[in-house]
Amino acid sequence: MAKEQGLDISMVAESGPGLAFIAYPRAVALMPVPQLWAIFFFIMVIFLGLDSEGGLYIFQLFDYYACSGMTLLLFAILQSVCIGWVYGGDRQYDNTKDMIGYRPWPFMKYCWQYFTPAICTCTFLFSLIKYTPLKFNNTYEYPWWGYAIGGLFTLSSTLMVPLWMLYAVCITPGTLRQVNQKKKGDISNFHRLAHTAQDKKSR
Repeated sequence: MAKEQGLDISMVAESGPGLAFIAYPRAVALMPVPQLWAIFFFIMVIFLGLDSEGGLYIFQLFDYYACSGMTLLLFAILQSVCIGWVYGGDRQYDNTKDMIGYRPWPFMKYCWQYFTPAICTCTFLFSLIKYTPLKFNNTYEYPWWGYAIGGLFTLSSTLMVPLWMLYAVCITPGTLRQVNQKKKGDISNFHRLAHTAQDKKSR
């Protein structure tokens, strides 16, 4: 860069923000495959920020509220209820037979309908009862706005499911009963076609 601009290197690569956001990006642009090196450079900048103390504060907030703990338990409850009761344990049992060629152990169906939702719900309630606010290194208490950001992290991952459900209900024509009957008909046709194709292969 100094040779290209005809300047002394001390004038091109000055310390401070200009080094990271002006000099380095310019140097990356002069390298072969600049797009790849630009990606690597900005990933490095992000990780440098996370490695600092402030970055660790944010990382621990995100880890505690957004993608672990009660959020995952809530999704596990919703998924098990949807599979065991909304979609139907018997229907899921038949789908599994179609995929693997034989009926699995019947205990699996009871796990989908009863055991998994019950265990996840009990664990979720226990987590709520034993909930304690996050502390950094078990000593530093976050300010109120830090916990508010943590709450937003939680909502950012959990609200998408009910919002998408409402959106799908709103844009789908017909009542819920009509939509459910249509889905059942589509699934029955799919099973019929799958059994027909399997019979043809066996012949």
